Amino acid sequence: MARILVVEDEKDLQDVLAYNLRQAGHDPIVVGEGHEALARVAAEPPDLVLLDLMLPDISGTDVCRALKGDPATRHIPVVMLTAKGEEIDRVVGFELGADDYVVKPYSMRELTLRLQRILQRHSAPAESAGGVTSFGLLRIDREGHRVWVEGDEVALTALELRLLCTLYDRRGRVQTRAVLLDEVWRMSSEVNTRTVDTHVKRLREKLGAAGAYLETVRGVGYRFTGGSPDEAVAER
Repeated sequence: MARILVVEDEKDLQDVLAYNLRQAGHDPIVVGEGHEALARVAAEPPDLVLLDLMLPDISGTDVCRALKGDPATRHIPVVMLTAKGEEIDRVVGFELGADDYVVKPYSMRELTLRLQRILQRHSAPAESAGGVTSFGLLRIDREGHRVWVEGDEVALTALELRLLCTLYDRRGRVQTRAVLLDEVWRMSSEVNTRTVDTHVKRLREKLGAAGAYLETVRGVGYRFTGGSPDEAVAER
């Protein structure tokens, strides 16, 4: 059972979402305003936030930006609900770090299945003791600046390691080239977006079999595949 914070100001939709989430075995907490949602997350972090973009006080994008900008809450999955279906709106949502983007009207069964998949994805990768991250074929020692693939050490530059860790930490979520430039290079106005493509290509080559975890999302950016390790390898 997952605790899901539903941020929706329409009473009818609140009732429908709460009912269906309970039927799916979850524990919904319903709020109608963005500020209230941020306060609830701060007081008792949920397992997932289901976020409407059109709220009476602040926009859902502002709520998402606040959650993803705070190290204490950025790991919480956010699924956006909106009547806007334009590509630019979806891209903005993914740039903010949203895990999924569902356009109204939507099927409740499809929505609950999507939520379940995201919850499973976020609970799948395991962190080992000592600061070493293990995922399928890949092991990352951030403090020691060391990476292994299938037990063999791979030499990465500091920037390549930062790129890999950024994608891994946001596994399952699409990262646009602009976001990667800002987060990895920290100098977005001075670097061409093609630089991201070049470095991802080089990183894939160095990672060998584990390079399959770095998925290209055409027209948007890149994503560290968040499914099981076997699924990631099969996508290669």
